[in-house]
Amino acid sequence: MKSGGLIAVLALLLAGVSASVAQEAQPVPQTPPTEAAPVKKPAPAPSGQSPAPAPATDARRAPRLATPPRAVETEVVDPSRFGEMPTTPLPTLDELRQKPNLTTPQQAGSTVGPRVQPSRIDQERFGGKPLDEAYGAFQRGLYKTAYNLALTRAEAGDAAAQTLVAEILSRGLGVKRDVSGAAKWYELAAEQGVPEAQFQQALVLLDAKSPKHDPKAAYALMQAAAEAGNRLAQFNLAQMILQREPGEKGLAQAEPYFERAAGTGLADAQYAMAQYYANGIGGKKKDDVRARLLMVQAARQNHDTAQFDLSLWMAEGRGGDRDLKSAFGWMKLAAERGNVAARNRLAKYYVGGIGVDPDPVEAASWYMAARRAGLIDPEMEDHLVGLTDDEIKQAMERSDRIR
Repeated sequence: MKSGGLIAVLALLLAGVSASVAQEAQPVPQTPPTEAAPVKKPAPAPSGQSPAPAPATDARRAPRLATPPRAVETEVVDPSRFGEMPTTPLPTLDELRQKPNLTTPQQAGSTVGPRVQPSRIDQERFGGKPLDEAYGAFQRGLYKTAYNLALTRAEAGDAAAQTLVAEILSRGLGVKRDVSGAAKWYELAAEQGVPEAQFQQALVLLDAKSPKHDPKAAYALMQAAAEAGNRLAQFNLAQMILQREPGEKGLAQAEPYFERAAGTGLADAQYAMAQYYANGIGGKKKDDVRARLLMVQAARQNHDTAQFDLSLWMAEGRGGDRDLKSAFGWMKLAAERGNVAARNRLAKYYVGGIGVDPDPVEAASWYMAARRAGLIDPEMEDHLVGLTDDEIKQAMERSDRIR
C-alpha cells in the first residue's frame, strides 16, 4: 500500500483542530459514571455489546495518492466478521485534517474488509458492453486467456477491452506486471470516456515522478470520472478541490462529491461526511446524531480512525447512548489494526477500567506498543513508573506480541 504521498489535503481543513495523537494528552475519566447520558434523538444501541476484534493484520491505513495506475476491484464488507455491531448513531473532526490524501482503489479496498476475488468485479468499470469471452475468462481467473482475448479488441480500438488489458497489466494478473503498458491502455480508454480509465489516468498525471505529470489535465479527468459516477474519483476530486480552495468555500464545493461517494458506501467518504456534520461545516448544520451514524458505517468497514473517534464518542455519550463496553471494543479494533493513537488510548481504558476490568500490565503493554511508534504520553509514562519490575517484564513480553 505504498504511495507517492503527493497530496496532503485534509490537513488543510479547519485551523485549530487537534490531531488524534494530540488528543492523547487528555486523561480518560478514571471512574466512569454508572448512568447513561440522555440521548438527544432516538437511537437505540445494545449497551454492553462489544464488537469482536478484527484480525490485526493491516497497519494503520492512511489514504494516499497512488503512483502509476494500480486498479483493484471494490471490495464488499462482510458484517458477520464483527459479530453483532453497535447500532447507535455517533463522532469529531480531528481526522479529516490528520489523515486522508487521495484514495486509490487498493486503499479503498483495504478499508473495507476481506479481499474480494476478481469474480466480484463489476463489468461496468470497463465501459461499454460486456467483453464476452475476455471478460468471462477474467471473471473465472483465467487472466492470461482474458488478456489474449481482450488485446486483439483493444488494438482495434475497443475502449472496454483497452481498460481490461490495462487492469490486467497494472496488477500483473497472469502476465508480467507492466505499469507503463497499463498507463498506455488506460490513456487510450480514457480518451474514449471510460470513467475507470479516466480515474486511473488522472492518478498517473498526478504523480510528480511521471514524465506525463500534469495536475491540470489530471483534475479534468478526475472531474469527468467523478461526474460519471466513479466513487473513488468523487472522493479524490473533493480533496483536490480542498487543496485548490482551502477553507469554508472549498469545503462547500467539495461536499457534494464527498456525499455522493459516501452514498456508495466508501468508508473514507463516510468519515469525511461525519466530520461535516460533527462540526457544522461546508453548509451542513451541526448534527451529532447523523455524524455518529456515518462514523458507525465507516468503522464497520475497518476505518481505524472512525473506530477511534467512535469509541471516544460512545465513551462520552455524544450523538447517542453512552456505551462503555462498545467504546472499549471499537478502540481495541483500531488499536489492533495499528492505529498508534488508539493503542495509547486503549492503554488508558485499561488503566481507568473504561468498558473493561482495570489491568495495569495490559495498559502498559499497549502503551509500550504506541511508544515504539514514537508516541510519548506523560500520563502513561507515570503509569510505567508505578509498576513493579515483574509487571514491567510482563508488559514488555505482551507488547512484543503486538504487531
